[in-house]
Amino acid sequence: MRTKSPLHRHARGKRGHDSEKIADRYTTMKTRDGWGSGLAADIKTGILFCTRLPVPHSAPIDSGDVARASWAFPVAGALVGGAGALTYAIASGIRLPSALAAALALGATLLITGCLHEDGLADTADGLGGGRDRARKLEIMRDSRLGTYGVCALIMSLLLRWTALAAMAGPVVVASALIAAHVAARAALPVFMRFVPPARFDGLSAQAGQPALRSAAVAVLLGVLVLVTALGLAATIVGLVLATCAGLFVAWLSMRQIGGQTGDVLGALEQIIEIAILLTALAVSGTRP
Repeated sequence: MRTKSPLHRHARGKRGHDSEKIADRYTTMKTRDGWGSGLAADIKTGILFCTRLPVPHSAPIDSGDVARASWAFPVAGALVGGAGALTYAIASGIRLPSALAAALALGATLLITGCLHEDGLADTADGLGGGRDRARKLEIMRDSRLGTYGVCALIMSLLLRWTALAAMAGPVVVASALIAAHVAARAALPVFMRFVPPARFDGLSAQAGQPALRSAAVAVLLGVLVLVTALGLAATIVGLVLATCAGLFVAWLSMRQIGGQTGDVLGALEQIIEIAILLTALAVSGTRP
């Protein structure tokens, strides 16, 4: 049995973690007396939603706050990718092998997110792969136990990301790839939440709400800017094509099998896009000599 991250635990109603738990753990500053305060509140909410970083807070998150703050998901992604990049740079600076440095960098990102998206990937693979019908698939996705499909999905995700990072030529390339991948993967989530309806009335995705078109557009703009800066125009075009294809496929699959998206599906999409961007960065930068 695996340990659920707090963000997923508050959406697991059958174990008593109902919506009131959101106020206990996921709270943020929501003062409305100025543009700067609202901006800071959105960034805090985005960080709390995407990571396990301790962020100062004062008032509970209400329905719709996450949707409004979804434009800031890429900001949280930059923090996660930056932590991985810093870890890799330190490991490389003390002359650890590239494979070990890559493993430590990947571990740093897992620590900051609490394996939130990996958990969603595993649940989605188990549910969509093992359920007989919609009700059973959603039931499996709520189950804390890890099945064969989930294990295989996790192994492939970790293996692909670790191999890509270990093969990249140096800390600068790794840093650019990590930040670009984590930003772009989270920039796609508001768009997905905007256009793919929740599969159930309770749970993480339903509680988060539907982002406004403006929030989704700002998130995508941030993602594109970071991709262009970190990887260049050609890699950005390839990455955007791959991310779009991934989003369309996951949307089609989730609509067909469970009638919409859930928090687990969002986590799975983040993982797929993160892998796609890392592989794109590797293809553009080349491998170690």
